[in-house]
Amino acid sequence: MHQPRILILGGGFGGLFTALDLAGSGEVTLVSEEDHFLFTPMLYEYLSGEVEAWHIAPRYDELLDENVRFVHSKVAGIDLASQSISLEKNKETMSYDVLVLALGGITNYVGVEGAEEFTLPFRKLAHADNLRRRMVTALDRVPPDFAPQDVRREVTFAVVGAGASGCELSTKMADLLTDAFKRRALHGQPRVLVIEMGDRVVPGMGEQIREFVDDALRQSDVEVHTKTRVVKVAGNEITFEHEGKQESLKTAGVVWTGGVRMNPLIEQLDVEKDRRGLLMVRPTLQLSQHLNVFALGDIAFYPDATPTLAGTAQLAFQQATLAARNIKAFNAGKEMHTKHFEELGEAISLGTERAAVLTGGKAFGGALARQARFALYTSRLPTWHHRLRVGASWFFEGTTPRPLLPLGFEL
Repeated sequence: MHQPRILILGGGFGGLFTALDLAGSGEVTLVSEEDHFLFTPMLYEYLSGEVEAWHIAPRYDELLDENVRFVHSKVAGIDLASQSISLEKNKETMSYDVLVLALGGITNYVGVEGAEEFTLPFRKLAHADNLRRRMVTALDRVPPDFAPQDVRREVTFAVVGAGASGCELSTKMADLLTDAFKRRALHGQPRVLVIEMGDRVVPGMGEQIREFVDDALRQSDVEVHTKTRVVKVAGNEITFEHEGKQESLKTAGVVWTGGVRMNPLIEQLDVEKDRRGLLMVRPTLQLSQHLNVFALGDIAFYPDATPTLAGTAQLAFQQATLAARNIKAFNAGKEMHTKHFEELGEAISLGTERAAVLTGGKAFGGALARQARFALYTSRLPTWHHRLRVGASWFFEGTTPRPLLPLGFEL
């Protein structure tokens, strides 16, 4: 009997969890340009050394069983008419009966001069490694007898975007740098800014959790610049504008968390999209013109979901179950299913000692919330055996941050 060829493009939350649910339901192939999955909500803890790479970035060959084939390659093109895709690796072509689009978005620099060239993105393990190295390098350049104002100038970092990612990242950086100042007996304090075009931080979250975010930003001494637009980024300088006035600031590094744009592969598809370029999908996650193509995560507009879920890993995580269920039904000629997706709760890391959690309509913060965040995310890691290993590591070995030691001492 012919086994349906199910091709999944993208190994993030949507792609991986769909693949895991479909194992054994046909010839399932997962294609990803990375050799590992990344539990992106904890990339901030990886930066601070609270978690290790293997905790949040297990290799696909450790997660997938023999019922799912893994192909490590970047996708070069998608041809919906011929039901095939092309890969950059060996210029290989693969055909499918069912296609799952879970490619995710890419960093959006919104045309700011120098942003793509000079800022640090924060979406992968390598990005976190680069940022940590940049912070250590800035600290290593400061002589111990420098005046406080000179030290502050040399150790100034800017984070562009004050969504959840920007606030998590800026508080984490500020806490790490403050700890390093104490350890190295440097005068003064570091300077970390978060720059936001809107009038408030974490605009997609409710007032309850925003109170904890605002408090954490204050406690970590992060400068918050709202209603502020980045105009230009250079090698060691950022220029921003507030109320018509421009200011340039010397920086040791600028991290860009200011938004996501559509994956170019999706932009090239001649299918129905919304005004932002997101793929319009049915409540079953199918494309209207191609019922054997399913789309989920950052690249798809799914109307029956709480608005705050848009673009989050949480939505892709939930959609994967529906996608796998409907692909099985599609291949069997059975009735398709729909689902309304609700917020499962917010858990945001705020520095190295605090977090904020919103669950059941109530928010709480501090050290207890930090522990709750670890417990919550343990349950959402892929595969039971990986959850067991990571949970045991966090419980027995702890989650203490790793200091920003001089480069020769960094592990």
